[in-house]
Amino acid sequence: MEARKESRGAMHIHHPHVLLVEDELSVANGLKLVLSEEGYGVDVAMTGLEALDTFRGNGFDLVVADLRLPDIDGMDVIREIKEERPEVKVVIITGYPSVSSAVESAKMGVSDYLRKPFTDDDFLAAVDEALKEREKGATERFLSDTKEGRLIQKREVIRVLDRTYEDSTFWRDLMERGPEVLEEYQLSSEAKAAILSGDLKWINDNVGELTQKQLMFILKRLEREVW
Repeated sequence: MEARKESRGAMHIHHPHVLLVEDELSVANGLKLVLSEEGYGVDVAMTGLEALDTFRGNGFDLVVADLRLPDIDGMDVIREIKEERPEVKVVIITGYPSVSSAVESAKMGVSDYLRKPFTDDDFLAAVDEALKEREKGATERFLSDTKEGRLIQKREVIRVLDRTYEDSTFWRDLMERGPEVLEEYQLSSEAKAAILSGDLKWINDNVGELTQKQLMFILKRLEREVW
C-alpha cells in the first residue's frame, strides 16, 4: 500500500477531489476510507439529488457512482454531470451490471465500469486510471488551446528535431518505437503524430520554418511512409 501511495503522490500535483455516490452506508464508508488513505478528498452523496447538488457546489475531479439509487437512476445522474462538465471523469460501481448500461456508459465516456464485489486494488486502479486520463486531457487542452502552451509545444518540437540530428540512437528509437520515445516531452497527441508521420504542413503552421538539420528526420519519415 505504501509503494502505491508514493507512486500516486508523484503522479498528481494536487490531491484529487472525489464525489462518491453510493446509497449503502457500509459500502460508502468503506470506499471513502480506501480513498482517504490514498490522500484523496472525498464527499459522499447517498441519493441522486444530493449528488447533483453536491457536484454543482464543488470542484470535483472524479465521480464514483452506483447505478441503483433510491430516487434517481444513477445513469441519469451521470448524464447530467457529463453534460455540465464533460471533462469530469466517472467510474461506475454496480451490483447489477447489464450490457445496456455498460454500452451507454461507454458512449458517455465513462472511464471504468466496476462490477460488485471488487477488491480495493481493483477500485484504486480504476480511480487512478481515470485521474490519469483527466490529467492527460488537461495537458492536451493546455498545449493546444493556450498561448503559453503553444509556445512550450513549439520549443519541445524543436528540441525533438534537434535531438534527431545529434543523437543517432534517439533517431533509431523514434523510427522504431514511435510515441513512447516522446513521453518525456510536453507534446500533444497531435504534435506527436505530426513528428512521427512527417506532417510538414502541421509543423510549418505550428512551429515555423525548420533548419536543414531539423528537416532531416521529417524528410526521412516521408520517404519511408511506414506510419
